[in-house]
Amino acid sequence: MWLYLAAVLAGLYLLRRWHRERQMVPRLSEKYVLITGCDSGFGNLLARQLDARGLRVLAACLTETGAAQLRAATSPRLQTVLLDVTSSQSIAAATAWVRECVGDQGLWGLVNNAGTAIPTAPNEWLTKDDFVKVLDVNLVGLIEVTLSLLPLVRRARGRVVNVASVMGRISFFGGGYCISKFGVEAFSDSLRIEMCNFGVKVSVIEPGYFKTMITNAENVEKNLLSIWEKLLEETKASYGENYLKECLVALRKMQMRCNSNLTLVTDCMEHALTSRFPRTRYSVGWDAKLLYIPLSYLPSALTDFILTWSYPKPAQKV
Repeated sequence: MWLYLAAVLAGLYLLRRWHRERQMVPRLSEKYVLITGCDSGFGNLLARQLDARGLRVLAACLTETGAAQLRAATSPRLQTVLLDVTSSQSIAAATAWVRECVGDQGLWGLVNNAGTAIPTAPNEWLTKDDFVKVLDVNLVGLIEVTLSLLPLVRRARGRVVNVASVMGRISFFGGGYCISKFGVEAFSDSLRIEMCNFGVKVSVIEPGYFKTMITNAENVEKNLLSIWEKLLEETKASYGENYLKECLVALRKMQMRCNSNLTLVTDCMEHALTSRFPRTRYSVGWDAKLLYIPLSYLPSALTDFILTWSYPKPAQKV
């Protein structure tokens, strides 16, 4: 009997959740949404997707080439602005431009999508500056953009959507990427709590492995080989040439497993912006849901055993 009761309650909960998530925000054609990192990948696809939906998209691109290509592929509603999230001057200029565009109604949506993963390598191979390069884009830049635009979002009682990663839950490769995504998760949590009384909703997108410029195997391999060449001979001897080769093989395997269906991610972003009841977190991809998130809840000793089982082995082991 208790099993049947639990099943009924679970069914009612899922039905209620399904009903709530299907309720959309009215007058979407009047809403302004700013998206960072629109030159390619998730940001580019989301900008085109929201434009087709009728929203007023403000697409922030790093390059004029990326901005021009996006304008050519979308309606006249979409507007572009050049934005380097590592530059305070660039952020201030973009904020002033957004303020002019949205006027008194404020900014309905801010999607912090701009990101990078390079340099990525075993931690010992990297320098402080290597970590800073990634953190400046993925975390510090995201925070500064958010703080600059938050008054406009608060005026509209709108949404902040931060793109983290499933690697923000579990970290098994070196460099600033996983660290930055842990930080995005923490910043989003504190911001969500602070903004709830203002009617602003904050959501986090946690993609698994998807085929974007960030996961481009060729770029990551060039980065890794470049870092290897600069290592001290003592460090190279400790790890060995075979360790490097195994890392490169693992990168190629990862690229083969990457999901090319980016709409799985952009659909979650769109839902976070257009649903009356957006989720706090959107974990996207079967690898995220069935592998990495369950791993993040296991005892650390068990998680370490599973991850190191297939990890490259250095030449000099204890």
